[in-house]
Amino acid sequence: MKFISWNVNGLRAVVKKDFEAEFEALDADFFCIQETKMQENQLSLDLPNYHQYYNYAEQKGYSGTGIFTKHEPLSVHYGINVPELDHEGRTITLEYKSFFLVTCYTPNSGHELKRLDFRMQWDPAFQSYLLKLNKRKPVIICGDLNVAHSEIDLKSPTSNHHNAGFTDEERENFTTLLDSGFIDTYRYFYPDKKEKYSWWSYRTKAREVNSGWRIDYFLASKSLAPRISDANILTNVMGSDHCPVVLMTHNLEV
Repeated sequence: MKFISWNVNGLRAVVKKDFEAEFEALDADFFCIQETKMQENQLSLDLPNYHQYYNYAEQKGYSGTGIFTKHEPLSVHYGINVPELDHEGRTITLEYKSFFLVTCYTPNSGHELKRLDFRMQWDPAFQSYLLKLNKRKPVIICGDLNVAHSEIDLKSPTSNHHNAGFTDEERENFTTLLDSGFIDTYRYFYPDKKEKYSWWSYRTKAREVNSGWRIDYFLASKSLAPRISDANILTNVMGSDHCPVVLMTHNLEV
């Protein structure tokens, strides 16, 4: 099966840039999006054969997540069961027979790290939520996780050290999450692949010179490793400051 995750940086905006044609061409079983930046009833997508699920932020034009899937889930859950963290529409969980699928838009620590304290509340709470799921059945996690884990995951690690997405605290929390029973699927297949990024700043035209960051991921429970076929980053897909990331699996029962 084919899983795709994409931070669209505004679903209404990307729809004006041929999103629906790109969506059809990609033909995923599961298509997860982050940063939808919209409220209920602001957009209606005609996606035949797909079930659509959205989690909206209370603040208008901010955050938000969505999942489009060909496979109707057993259950749908919004949030991570922490009220003070669940008002920004950052997660959706779909339950299937053999796994959970979680899409996540992790909080950005912001300019001058103004939201780092919020981020430091989010990371352990999200990990705790995932570990509870993982006790029940394996988990696939995807989304804009707003951290470049290692120096290989961004173009300029030295000049960006201590900036949002590459602080020691964020990277350590990501290591802790992986060590708790998950794999970074792209690095599982391509541990030494350089200059493969999923986000580029609009401000500096960074995409033209591939000065980017890999902050969009598919993680999976270690027990799923034998069922993972490949992972990829679709750098040729435009429309957002992020590009889609892909996970391919086999023998997963839905």
